[in-house]
Amino acid sequence: MNKRLTFSLLALIVVFAMTLSACGSAATPAPTAMPAPTQAPAATDTSAPTSAPATAAPTAKPTAPAPVCTKLPDAPAVPAAGQLGASDTPITIAFVPSGESGVIATASSAIADCLNQMTGLTYTIQTGTSYAAAIEAMGGGKAQVGFLNTFSILAAQAKYGIIPALINLRNYSTNDLDPDKALGNQLEPFYRGQFIANVSSGIKTFADLKGKNFCFVDPLSTSGYIVPRIQMLANGINPDTDIKSTVSGSHPNVAIAVYKGDCDAGVTYINVLTDAGTNLAGTYPDIAQKVTVFADTIRIPNDGVQYIKTFDPKLQAITTEGLLAMSKDPGGKAVLAKLYAVNAFQKIDSSFTDYSDFAAVLKQAGVDPASLVK
Repeated sequence: MNKRLTFSLLALIVVFAMTLSACGSAATPAPTAMPAPTQAPAATDTSAPTSAPATAAPTAKPTAPAPVCTKLPDAPAVPAAGQLGASDTPITIAFVPSGESGVIATASSAIADCLNQMTGLTYTIQTGTSYAAAIEAMGGGKAQVGFLNTFSILAAQAKYGIIPALINLRNYSTNDLDPDKALGNQLEPFYRGQFIANVSSGIKTFADLKGKNFCFVDPLSTSGYIVPRIQMLANGINPDTDIKSTVSGSHPNVAIAVYKGDCDAGVTYINVLTDAGTNLAGTYPDIAQKVTVFADTIRIPNDGVQYIKTFDPKLQAITTEGLLAMSKDPGGKAVLAKLYAVNAFQKIDSSFTDYSDFAAVLKQAGVDPASLVK
């Protein structure tokens, strides 16, 4: 996959104008047929009172099972006061604000609670106000564990030497423009972003973006800022002068802004419009009719879990073991899916080069991850 990733991004930089500017808008689902008219009921004999029919009780919405957080056989001894992992010196896990803040808070707290039970250590959480804040929390030693997004991983590696330990695997999300559409719902360590537009804006190609309002996610979002800017430049659009840009803070926020017309177009991960975890369609049932996809990004390695280099290797190992155990338990899987749509983890070893390959190609495109973190 590494060679394909490198080749794909190099090809992107050289020939994007030839390959992507011709992308049309994603097909808009056909409107649902109107139901047949309801027949009027036959006249009822009212000479005798009719008993009111019993009202059926509402069907309870299925709930996810609670995580099973059984203590691990090799859990360490409870640290003494003042030692990292003790109740007065907890291990801090940093999270990026890539989704809805309430959802992240609930899911991340559940992860910390489960790790507490499995390891006998004490974990606490910290969600950065921005992607950069999460990086700096790790760089300054205020957080020992991170759930960083892809570009933040590259930046934190280059600037602070953080250690990627796990890469997230997801049931691959796709759309009609995706050349990897056949991989839909398979567990994969990569994803793509998508360029979206409000149907009423008339935007169908990159050229149509000139003079329009455009929503990005965060300056350190890989699929919501870094890669899309490269693609815009490759397709003749200067994101600094040709569009009026706004940073919306999260992928769902971008989709909502485009749906409401606050932005003519924007960029998110695939496919935020139908993502069950985000469930935008639950709040905006016609979002897939009012928002269309007109281009996709290239493959991007998934985000994952990282440690700072001063984090005790034994604590790294037990933390990894605990997270892997959560990913194999139905309740734990539900929590991870709720957090960042994580379906499984893959351990990272010395043979893993996806992040370094991706960073090298970004540098060839003139993007140095470390330089973007102040």
